[in-house]
Amino acid sequence: MTSPASHETALEEEVQIHETAIIDESAELGQGVKIGPRAIIGPQVRIGSGTDVGPGVLVERNTEVGSDCRIFQGAVLGTDPQDLKFEGEETWLRIGDRTMIREYATLNRGTSWSRETVVGSDCLLMAYVHVAHDCHLGNHIIVSNATQMAGHVTIEDWAIVSGLVAVHQFVRIGAHAFVGGASRIAQDVIPYCRVVGNPPKLYGLNSVGLERRGFGPEARKALKRAYRQVFQSDLNISQGVARVREEQEVTPEVEHFLAFIESSERGVSV
Repeated sequence: MTSPASHETALEEEVQIHETAIIDESAELGQGVKIGPRAIIGPQVRIGSGTDVGPGVLVERNTEVGSDCRIFQGAVLGTDPQDLKFEGEETWLRIGDRTMIREYATLNRGTSWSRETVVGSDCLLMAYVHVAHDCHLGNHIIVSNATQMAGHVTIEDWAIVSGLVAVHQFVRIGAHAFVGGASRIAQDVIPYCRVVGNPPKLYGLNSVGLERRGFGPEARKALKRAYRQVFQSDLNISQGVARVREEQEVTPEVEHFLAFIESSERGVSV
């Protein structure tokens, strides 16, 4: 005889597929996955345990979705890249755990450039967001409504991108950065900083965000000193970076701030 506890566990782990959903025979669904009405799950799709796929969602092919994610109505995942150089090579879309993808967001697979598009864990992509081919998004990222990313965009952990933002291909947005609404981002956004506008303007450190994320006073103070030397002194950016390395304590946060600037290929938004 099955005990009430074991019966409850079995119900929790049961895969629930609406009768109108279409599931390819090669798709793999983890324990407790829910597939809503009219959803389509294509070939070579793997969906982790506890993930909820809403009504009308299309997961076309070659897509991995982590555990405990929520994919809302009408989202489209794993479609071919919108790149004329794409020739049908096998590429992937990979999504981490506990990520939420809201209504009508679109996420393409990669191309031969990196073979994958990646969205990390604990992210929130709001309605109508577009993540193009070969974009690599880290963890704990928020992207607000109708923001559009071209291909090859990199967004580091804990960044926040507001709504109606257009992000140029190959742009990098640094960790803990904040991008204001309706901005046009054609150059890299420095970690720990705020930018907004068209063209975008640098508005200092993301001080409120850093405090909320648990950065202590000393870490924030070190970043502030480095920021002032690089962007508010009489030196150019390269000279300012060199001066910080010569004269200041280079904490891990300051090192990331400086290394990001030094490695920029598109230049940084100032």
